[in-house]
Amino acid sequence: MISYLKGKVLNKLSNSVILLVNNIGYKIYVGSNFYDNLKNDSEVEIYIYHVVREDASDLYGFKTLEELDFYEMLLSVSGVGPKSAMNILSIASISDVKESIVRGDSALLVKVSGIGKKTAERLVLELKDKLFKKGSYDLNSSSSFSGDDIDALLALGYSISEAREALNQVDPSISDVKLRIKEALKKMSN
Repeated sequence: MISYLKGKVLNKLSNSVILLVNNIGYKIYVGSNFYDNLKNDSEVEIYIYHVVREDASDLYGFKTLEELDFYEMLLSVSGVGPKSAMNILSIASISDVKESIVRGDSALLVKVSGIGKKTAERLVLELKDKLFKKGSYDLNSSSSFSGDDIDALLALGYSISEAREALNQVDPSISDVKLRIKEALKKMSN
């Protein structure tokens, strides 16, 4: 099984790259966050998840071991395949996805192409405990805002990162969700 490749980006395709390694070109599917940072003719190291099926042998690439580890965790959930798991990693940062899962909020996951409401809820249910047991999420680092705050800002078109950053700037003594959202919107408009 292939687990790591280092080479030159030969071509960028729609959702993958061709990586030239010792005169052999490997087609590697990558998430949009990683894809955007890759440039043709640049030297790159990619951690690989190799999927071998009866009709295909696909390579999925990740910038870090943490991304690969979380990808494998996503695949452990019934109903989540390699492409769906890659789409999850493309919609937001790993920390945002983990935070959403730990909060028990499936709203972010439902936005992923190929993930329905039931699968999103299953992801939250099955991975919440795994994240705590593995020590990859610290409850104390969790923000003081609720999922409703984030969901409202996401519905208005802001990314989860923008929403979290704005909500972190809101006075923590404000407990009313509507007021917190209003204050966060003021912070983002500045």
